[in-house]
Amino acid sequence: MLVALAIFLAIVALLAIPVSFRYRVAWGRETRREFRLRWLFGLVEVELPRAGGDSPAEKRAPLAKTRHREREARRKGNPAAALRHAPFRRRMLQFVRGLWRAIEKHDFRLRLRIGLGDPADTGQLWAFVGPLAGLLAGCRQAAVEIEPEFVDAVFELDSSGEIRVVPLRLVGLVLGLLLSPAAWRGLRLMRGSA
Repeated sequence: MLVALAIFLAIVALLAIPVSFRYRVAWGRETRREFRLRWLFGLVEVELPRAGGDSPAEKRAPLAKTRHREREARRKGNPAAALRHAPFRRRMLQFVRGLWRAIEKHDFRLRLRIGLGDPADTGQLWAFVGPLAGLLAGCRQAAVEIEPEFVDAVFELDSSGEIRVVPLRLVGLVLGLLLSPAAWRGLRLMRGSA
């Protein structure tokens, strides 16, 4: 009994230690991808592998399998039925808000330069992206800069930041969701069994 309690307490203690994920992505003039995971207050630091360059044939095969799985999933369930259920919607929004608060965001920076080559097309794109850029620019936890390029076709992305999360908080949020009657009712509605 004491051994089981000791193992449980050790797992809880390990889950209470924050995990940090730092990244840097650049695409456009230069291409750079760096992903680093830190745990145990920096004692464990791992550089995550980058996605390799697959051949076009290797990329198409998983894509066909993914599309087949998506079709099967659509046949099996109806997410719209769950989203029409107000308690399920409220519970999911509460979960997403809790998840957003549980994740600490540090030094988040995003610089995006986009242009479609035609000023009219870029203007239509900017009609959608511009207000979003304004909202993100006012975010205290991030430095976001999105600018249109009306003359040339261009897509340049430069982003970096660090997120830190305590796994124990995530476990609590997920358990709260799994034990919620509203979530189970929404899942039954989605599967069409209610």
